[in-house]
Amino acid sequence: MSQDYATAAPTRDEVDAMPGICVIEFGTSWCGHCQRAQVSIAAAFAPHSELKHIKVEDGPGRRLGRSFRVKLWPTLVFLRDGEEVARVVRPTDGMALSDALAAAGLG
Repeated sequence: MSQDYATAAPTRDEVDAMPGICVIEFGTSWCGHCQRAQVSIAAAFAPHSELKHIKVEDGPGRRLGRSFRVKLWPTLVFLRDGEEVARVVRPTDGMALSDALAAAGLG
């Protein structure tokens, strides 16, 4: 799993049109909360190689994060066929991530 957040994000229309299950993780590479969460995220996502995981750098003026009303980092938005089915903000363990994966249909 990459530690880097992409500076180029998909548009909201592209996200809404994504088929299947996808997780968009909003954060930054320098955020301490984001760095600490990576171990839990990697462990929760490891059994799901088919999961599309997009890491997007967030901050002022970043439209995609604003369209999802992201306030804290990291925020993981779980989507099924472009519709939000779960959200986890600042995960500290794998339980919340597992619950969100189950809500998305991977459990």
